[in-house]
Amino acid sequence: MKYRIERDTMGEVQVPYDKYWGAQTERSRQNFKIGNEKMPIELIRAFAHVKQAAAKVNSELGSLPEMKREAIEKVCGEILEGTLDEHFPLVVWQTGSGTQTNMNVNEVIANKGNEWLREQGSEEKLHPNDDVNKAQSSNDSFPTAMHIAAYTGVMESLLPEVKALRNTFADKENQFADMVKIGRTHLQDATPLTLGQEISGWKAMLDKDLKMIEESSKYLLDLAIGGTAVGTGINAHKEFGERAAKEIGNTTGYAFRVSENNFHALTSHDEIVHVHGALKALAADLMKIANDIRWLASGPRSGIGEISIPANEPGSSIMPGKVNPTQSEALTMIAAQIFGNDTTICFAASQGNFELNVFKPVIIYNFIQSVKLLTDGIHSFNENCAKGIQANEEKIKENVQRSLMLVTALNPHIGYEKAAEIAKLAFKDNSTLKEAALKLGYVSEEQFDKWVNPQNMVNRK
Repeated sequence: MKYRIERDTMGEVQVPYDKYWGAQTERSRQNFKIGNEKMPIELIRAFAHVKQAAAKVNSELGSLPEMKREAIEKVCGEILEGTLDEHFPLVVWQTGSGTQTNMNVNEVIANKGNEWLREQGSEEKLHPNDDVNKAQSSNDSFPTAMHIAAYTGVMESLLPEVKALRNTFADKENQFADMVKIGRTHLQDATPLTLGQEISGWKAMLDKDLKMIEESSKYLLDLAIGGTAVGTGINAHKEFGERAAKEIGNTTGYAFRVSENNFHALTSHDEIVHVHGALKALAADLMKIANDIRWLASGPRSGIGEISIPANEPGSSIMPGKVNPTQSEALTMIAAQIFGNDTTICFAASQGNFELNVFKPVIIYNFIQSVKLLTDGIHSFNENCAKGIQANEEKIKENVQRSLMLVTALNPHIGYEKAAEIAKLAFKDNSTLKEAALKLGYVSEEQFDKWVNPQNMVNRK
């Protein structure tokens, strides 16, 4: 491999010849050979928005030459387009402030930008610290990028998929609005409801999750930019933070704003904890929905079997013809991962010591992973399972007719104790409720047929 020599304050470093990163990135690459978890590219692209905005504002404030601004903006555009992804190699397990990733971005922008400047015949030369990082510190630029990546991921990727699954359940609710089935509480037979009503509960969960995620995500619009090293804004123009946040809003299309208190913004990540809590609530609901679906589809002959789901692939390497609820299994594993990510984020966010939290990389890594897994998992579940749910009408009718809990409809007419006696006799004799009721003489046949009507038991007042 061919190398070139790069320099920083600690001396010379060999860097792969075809890569745009510099000495500080290479030092991190060599010193932190830990795991396979790379800094998420979503964060790198968020950094491009930060550097782009900083260059524009610094130029407007008279502290950055126009050609340097243009070079920085051009490279940031390439980062946002994804053409430079290979030049961001650093792992999550690095300095807790994310300084090395900030410098990775600075170095790539400087080296790539200098290529362009030479092509233009300019004598200007970008410096990663003095120009690309001007009026910034890793301590404020990294949490700023965290919020940009988190907010855009939630808004642009996750919420559309949640809404799509919610709409699928709305369609299924209407499709099965009149199909009466037996309810279940404590995993035991309960009074009837319609399949549509049961699915409406799933839809309502997602409606509530959408609202909670949208409301909590508003806190991510506050940015730490302008706080620099400890929140005082040292080495930055007093207008820099507010103007940079506004420019980030212009380029992203979201109403980002400078934080009201940058001392808080550098040392606390309670906003991300709050939003991830809403993601955890979504994961908990998805766990329940996926479990309900696989239970209802269990069988096909020896389980509940009230619904059928798409058969997407063979389910067993030894049992021919077996089909498993694999989409539910994938979604519930994702939910388990989200719960774990939440624990990591909560603990890491609690570790803000004095002016800085130094668990930032692991916080944003877990948050972005949660968003990505939920986005992909919900899409897969919707397309490959939820949309294909069908009702097994005969099985549903059979279960309703066999249920002892229909006896509940007799409570207002003969009382709880006599109704319970009917249910117990029917269970003991393996007879129908009607046969048991007539045998005990508590109701006439006409009264039983009038009062024990499953369709009447599901109608809401």
